[in-house]
Amino acid sequence: MIGSRRYRTHTAVGAVGAEGETVRLAGWVHRWRDHGGLVFIDLRDRSGLIQLVFHPERSPDAHRVARRLRAEDVVSVEGSLRARSSDTVNPDLATGAVELDAESVEVLGKSEALPFPVEDETVEVGEELRLAYRYLDLRRSERLGALELRSAVSRAIRTTLEDEGFLEVETPVLTRSTPEGARDFLVPSRLQPGAFYALPQSPQLFKQLLMVGGIERYYQLVRCFRDEDLRADRQPEFTQVDIEASFVEPDDIMGLVELVLSAAFAEAGERLPTPFPRMSYADAMRDYGTDRPDLRYDLRVRNWSEAAARSGFAILEAAIAAGGVVRGIVVPGAGEGLSRKDGDGLVAEAQELGAKGLVWAVVEEDGLRSPVARFLDGLADDLGAGPGDLIALVADAEDIAQRVLGALRTRYAERFGLIDEGAWAPVWVLDFPLVAWNEDEGRFDSLHHPFTAPRQEDAEALAADPGAALSQAYDIVLNGLEIGGGSIRIHDPELQVRALQVIGIEPDEAEEKFGFLLRALRLGAPPHGGIALGLDRLLMLLAGERSIREVIAFPKTATGADPLTEAPARVAEAQLRELGVRAQPAPRVD
Repeated sequence: MIGSRRYRTHTAVGAVGAEGETVRLAGWVHRWRDHGGLVFIDLRDRSGLIQLVFHPERSPDAHRVARRLRAEDVVSVEGSLRARSSDTVNPDLATGAVELDAESVEVLGKSEALPFPVEDETVEVGEELRLAYRYLDLRRSERLGALELRSAVSRAIRTTLEDEGFLEVETPVLTRSTPEGARDFLVPSRLQPGAFYALPQSPQLFKQLLMVGGIERYYQLVRCFRDEDLRADRQPEFTQVDIEASFVEPDDIMGLVELVLSAAFAEAGERLPTPFPRMSYADAMRDYGTDRPDLRYDLRVRNWSEAAARSGFAILEAAIAAGGVVRGIVVPGAGEGLSRKDGDGLVAEAQELGAKGLVWAVVEEDGLRSPVARFLDGLADDLGAGPGDLIALVADAEDIAQRVLGALRTRYAERFGLIDEGAWAPVWVLDFPLVAWNEDEGRFDSLHHPFTAPRQEDAEALAADPGAALSQAYDIVLNGLEIGGGSIRIHDPELQVRALQVIGIEPDEAEEKFGFLLRALRLGAPPHGGIALGLDRLLMLLAGERSIREVIAFPKTATGADPLTEAPARVAEAQLRELGVRAQPAPRVD
């Protein structure tokens, strides 16, 4: 064990088995108890807890020091390790069968009063306070466990990729701003006034250049940066497992990722069933209303348009006549005890999500219970619903109906207890459209990024009908969360120019923004493809957390702020002048 024997010879858990020996331990005072003479201290280090006992008769000097110790003081203690009596064994501790009979103690660091307790993890502490004192929060076993899990999973990923012949290569952090879907963080250049670097949203172009460079199999656990609005599974800086390989097809990358994820889950004591099921983007949107379906529960979106068109219900018939659809979901058992007021709440919820309304019905033994039951003849049989089930219908344009039902599907599953929380449900989503029409901008946008290759059969017709082209992209979704996305890349420079034209980047602009990539593709580029896995999201799932902030050592808040260092912060005018940058005053809020 690395470390000076002046401070310790063993860790707390490592001392088990050394009964009768003289050992030295070091760590933090976790709990302190004075039992009318004997002083008991639970000492904590990274390995765990161990009980220390201070006897006033045997070691009076150590006992006097111990009586002055307080929570989170840092100490080094020497003594004899002995077995506890059978009636004092603590089965909940790895060290619960032994204790240290302390003979001497050295105080290495005193602690002032804490802003929140470390030893009692049941005490609720606000996130802002926890992040302001993150180093204290990290002393808690739950946070420490998350970092230990992160280290173990990262090691398993690296080992798996190295065993498959992948080479870890670092790529630049200061690079050029390129359009990749999110805002860049910009860094002004002092040596080139008026010019800026960008922090990489991903190493996309560099890993493609590594393939042109003959590296063939590359990976990196890399920091990426995106200046976008934050949420529970998003941070301005995050870590992704970046992978790229030459002479591959989608099956090769997907098989590799299944191997990598299986190893990562095994390190966490979990098992992923392989091979993962596969689903087309079109089927995912049709059956689940999202391209990130959670398959731990069914709740498929069903089509009732044909029957609705002859139902006699004017609202449904009007939606069909306008080119829309009537779709619905069946929620098992959710109709039990559902009142009219509850149904009105379901309608309001659907409207908040963007629907014009919602038709609800409860299946009972003698028929349907609904404000519009007389118009819903045959609905239960058509959708396969049984007594006690809730049916929710949305009549609207197809994209709105699918999106709203996709969101309701997730909410209802959580609300009515339909999720198997211990299950893992991975799925590959394939055959994405290459581009999507941006109504606001009046042009096409890349659905993934502009370097994604179309299917070979769609490449020639790309200019004539770009909206019909499907891509060679693949997303890995786990329990309704996208944890990775990748594709086969365009390695033909002429096809790359045409693909950029589809999204409004003409050849001259392409040469200006991506000239370094296009030059590389013209100098012997192999077919290649890869994927990026979100390490933080993966760890969030494995740790059973709801936010990636809990598996990152020093995260930002939902506003992008760091309460610990108080970043972002203003800098001195002299620094700005040196960079040729002027700070605009904050906009006034009346």
